[in-house]
Amino acid sequence: MNAVIVVASIAAALLLGIGVLHWTLGARRLKLRQRPDDFSLPHTPLRIPRGRRKRLFAWWIPAAQSQRTVIILHGWSSSAAQLLPLAVPFHCAGYNVLLFDARNHGHSDRNGVPSLPAFADDLADVRQWLKREKPEKVKEEYLVGHSVGAGAVLFEAARHPGCNAVISLAAFAHPDLLMRRQLGKYPLPRWLIELILKYVQWVIGHRFDDIAPVNTIKKIECPVLIVHGKADRTVPPGDAEMIYRSCPENQCELLLVEDATHGSIEKIEACGERLVRFFEKK
Repeated sequence: MNAVIVVASIAAALLLGIGVLHWTLGARRLKLRQRPDDFSLPHTPLRIPRGRRKRLFAWWIPAAQSQRTVIILHGWSSSAAQLLPLAVPFHCAGYNVLLFDARNHGHSDRNGVPSLPAFADDLADVRQWLKREKPEKVKEEYLVGHSVGAGAVLFEAARHPGCNAVISLAAFAHPDLLMRRQLGKYPLPRWLIELILKYVQWVIGHRFDDIAPVNTIKKIECPVLIVHGKADRTVPPGDAEMIYRSCPENQCELLLVEDATHGSIEKIEACGERLVRFFEKK
């Protein structure tokens, strides 16, 4: 009887841990709260193919006669709509801008399990679509990502070179570190946390070490600007400093924004001139 109780307890703990994991990390769709019209941005809505039957929702914001395009990728449980303020300084500086919803987010189709590598795969499809459908608009290509989207942008730039420069906004240094912070909020035994971490890596099909920004930054060939809020409590600014220290010498710049939290897009937008200037000198 004691053995049965022990096995049942372990099984219950496993189920609890996995349940907490999926509830905590599950992506939540946000309703559309703002549109390009709200920022006086010319735009065309797009449905970009992903595989045979899936589509990614996007906004194409063109700049007249421009061959430079900025692709912007949101973070977890966010959407392209939330990052529209970031499109303004780039568009005003003469860049085309494309913002898109990653799978299972915003208005994009549901497609498997969302994850940092899945975000990167969606970004790869968007880059390929642009080069195929609007080749004259991407003579120069720039990538911007926020949070998980920042990690995905760094991962994509490391494995598929070709972009001119990258801006990372509020990226975490390592998925293992991030998840331990999240799981540490719950009364879970250490052995269960270790099992959960292995389970997540199995589900997403990648080792954390292979997708961690602190590691992928070392493989990126183009310049990178690492931006982080000093008041970020979700991902402490120390993570940005870790990524920066891992970057090849003279290839990265670090910008810490006063009073900005993890979701302070308006404070990042206030640094728009600095972001544009980073792209302009590349």
